[in-house]
Amino acid sequence: METIVIEGQNGNSTIIVDERIEEVAKYLPKKKLFIITDKNVENHYATVFPEAPFFSINPGEASKQLGYIESIYRWLLENNAHRNSFILGIGGGVVCDIAGFVASTYMRGVEFGFVSTSLLSQVDASVGGKNGVDLDGYKNIIGTINQPRFVLCDPRLLKTLPHEELVNGFAEMVKHALISDVKLFEHLEYDCNDLLQLNQRILSSHIAESIRIKARVVTADERESGIRKLLNFGHTWGHAVETLTGISHGKAVSIGMEFACRLSMKKGLISNREYLRVINLLQSFGLPTCMNIEPNKVFNVLEKDKKRNANSIDFVLLRGIGVPKIETMDFEELKKFVQNNNDET
Repeated sequence: METIVIEGQNGNSTIIVDERIEEVAKYLPKKKLFIITDKNVENHYATVFPEAPFFSINPGEASKQLGYIESIYRWLLENNAHRNSFILGIGGGVVCDIAGFVASTYMRGVEFGFVSTSLLSQVDASVGGKNGVDLDGYKNIIGTINQPRFVLCDPRLLKTLPHEELVNGFAEMVKHALISDVKLFEHLEYDCNDLLQLNQRILSSHIAESIRIKARVVTADERESGIRKLLNFGHTWGHAVETLTGISHGKAVSIGMEFACRLSMKKGLISNREYLRVINLLQSFGLPTCMNIEPNKVFNVLEKDKKRNANSIDFVLLRGIGVPKIETMDFEELKKFVQNNNDET
């Protein structure tokens, strides 16, 4: 078991890796408890939930809508939740986003924590304090930055996940390696088959390493004014792809990472060999690196990204595997790159 701490402006968040879901009660404060989960998690694990009322959402991104969130607020009111209550999200990225957002806004904020049940959530979505909901298909347009009191990551829970869900998490693990450490990238290349087979020892080690990377970045820049932008590697283009196509987050980020690497290569920042190594690793995890969709349509969605600055956007590129670079790019330059590459294919 390993404990990793994120130091937030309004308190610390403790991430516990390799702790069993059955032990979550010992991390809970002595407050009135309310649980938010989804129906898939409820079906698998409700028998080991702490004793408390729970609200079970429909699985999937479609639940991250304000209209749906209102029903959770009403449920909390009907069950006499107050400012000294505690909200526990038990689920994957969608559940953690919703639980964190609800807790951060209900009665101007109550304490909350997570039991993270998906690989994507364990290595990324539940860690770092970002909580948000969607608007008109645009991801996380409405949200907060507020750290959970704790995040419990039990790799044993991943055994019940379909391969599609595991793939989403592998994309974020690759991302963390690409923006931080070529040695970790090499370890992912070497351990790929063991990770796909859910070797518990190796899986726990890589989950903890991914969390350590994100924790260092978030502790240094919780509000995303500087280096936290590095965590957007693959997400700028990827979120637009996800919005437009509805494919899963990890697959969209994989396509976004390919785009960012191709752009980096075009600018002479990485070699063709480095580009191909990234593509090969993504494909080894079963992740897509291309899409059957008009790139100009993706660009049109990208222009509405919440991270844009007037006529430009901060884009994360690579100067080498493990060596990221934040570059402010004019939309016209990006559009030219998109059109030129589209003409070449």
